[in-house]
Amino acid sequence: MEPLFAALLGYLAGSIPFGLLLTKAAGLGDVRSIGSGNIGATNVLRTGNKGLAAGTLLLDLVKGFAPVFAAGLIWAGDNSDVAKAFAAGGAVLGHCFPVWLGFKGGKGVATNAGVAFGLAWPLGLVYALIWVSMLAIFRISSLAGMSAVIAAAAAAPLFGFPQFFPVLAAIAGLIVYLHRENIARLTKGEEPKVGSKK
Repeated sequence: MEPLFAALLGYLAGSIPFGLLLTKAAGLGDVRSIGSGNIGATNVLRTGNKGLAAGTLLLDLVKGFAPVFAAGLIWAGDNSDVAKAFAAGGAVLGHCFPVWLGFKGGKGVATNAGVAFGLAWPLGLVYALIWVSMLAIFRISSLAGMSAVIAAAAAAPLFGFPQFFPVLAAIAGLIVYLHRENIARLTKGEEPKVGSKK
């Protein structure tokens, strides 16, 4: 039962819609009504409030990291890695499909960054380096995010954490699928860059 409880812990944490809560608290309305309609930091940035976007990014990271880290403490021992993996999957699913918002959430990039750090800091470091580097070079959030999730999954067996490859690979597949419209725009050269109102 431990994996199921860990997954539930992750889901409940991941489903907290910080982007929506912060923009409403700031009097900027429903972030789902602008841009991509997502609740993540990239869309919050389209409100023009960089502070709220940064806050959303940080909190989405935390809600990925916290349940994974907690699962490792609660279910320490032989089941620790299994519990952490289930909490990781639950956190990303919670962000992408929050029950409170009719299962329509974000795309999971920032939450998965927190998850990667929670599973093993070297994986989080790979995630962060690829994400920041790709964003700095191309200024396209979707491209940076997809590159980071794939890199983290690939890094798991290479850095000595093969037990986390299945969950990170599954998460990468989900996140790439959720970016299918972005991929279509990328192939046409129409994907907006960071800071765009589109």
